[in-house]
Amino acid sequence: MVAFPCRDPLTCDLLVTYLFAMDDDRVFKALADPTRRLLLDRLFVRDGQTLTELESAVEMTRYGVMKHLRVLEEAGLVVSRKSGREKLHFLNPVPIRLIHDRWIDKYTEHRVAALVDLKHELEEQS
Repeated sequence: MVAFPCRDPLTCDLLVTYLFAMDDDRVFKALADPTRRLLLDRLFVRDGQTLTELESAVEMTRYGVMKHLRVLEEAGLVVSRKSGREKLHFLNPVPIRLIHDRWIDKYTEHRVAALVDLKHELEEQS
C-alpha cells in the first residue's frame, strides 16, 4: 500500500488507478454494452456505490450485474475498494480519456484546423 497520505479520493491507491496497462479492445468491449454504459452513468452521477445500489438500476440478477462489473474492472473503467463488509465501486474516467485522445482528437484535428484556416481566409477577404 502507498505510504503517503491519500490525496486521490478515487481509490487512495495511485498504482491501481493510473498505472494499469490499458487495452483498447477491453475498453471498447466494455463500452459496447448498454447495461455497462448504464452502470458507468450511475457511477458518474454518484461514485462509490455498492453492488446492491448498482443492481437496483437494472432489471437483472445480482450475478449478472457482477459479471458486467467484472468486465468494467478488467477494462480499468471501474475500480473497487472494500470498506468493511461492503465493496464500493468507483468510476475511473482515465481509459475513456485516453481513447478520446488517441482516436477522436487525431481525426478531428485536421477538420478544426481547416475551419480555422477558412475563418481567417474569410476575415481577410472582408
